[in-house]
Amino acid sequence: MTATTITTPHPIQSVETTQTGRRMWRVGAAAGAAASVATSAFAAIADAVGVSLKVGGESIPVVGFAQVTFVASIIGTVLAVVLARRARHPQRTFVRATVALTALSFVPDALADAGTATRLTLALSHVVAAAIVIPALASRLSD
Repeated sequence: MTATTITTPHPIQSVETTQTGRRMWRVGAAAGAAASVATSAFAAIADAVGVSLKVGGESIPVVGFAQVTFVASIIGTVLAVVLARRARHPQRTFVRATVALTALSFVPDALADAGTATRLTLALSHVVAAAIVIPALASRLSD
């Protein structure tokens, strides 16, 4: 008589991964929507107090802040989902990567053909978005 070991995929693990992924997408979408509203409001307030939103002679529409913020939030959510599955320390890796990417996002603002107040407003809008999205997604990752 011989013993045979049969290895089968663990269905509970794939269900947990799927549920975690779905949760992460919901959190990312909600955080992205909140950050979009916040950056648009920030841009509208800056515009109302006299900060020009012109770069290279063209005005950035306030809704443009929301659109770019939401797209960046989706990219951040993709990063969080991938790190949740692949990283040894997903939360720590996500926070480090997104803080570094946020800092890197200041480069185009610093180089923009715009006044100092405009460049600062653009950079601060990145901080506003990051302050909402990064903690929301990081809180859903384990470490």
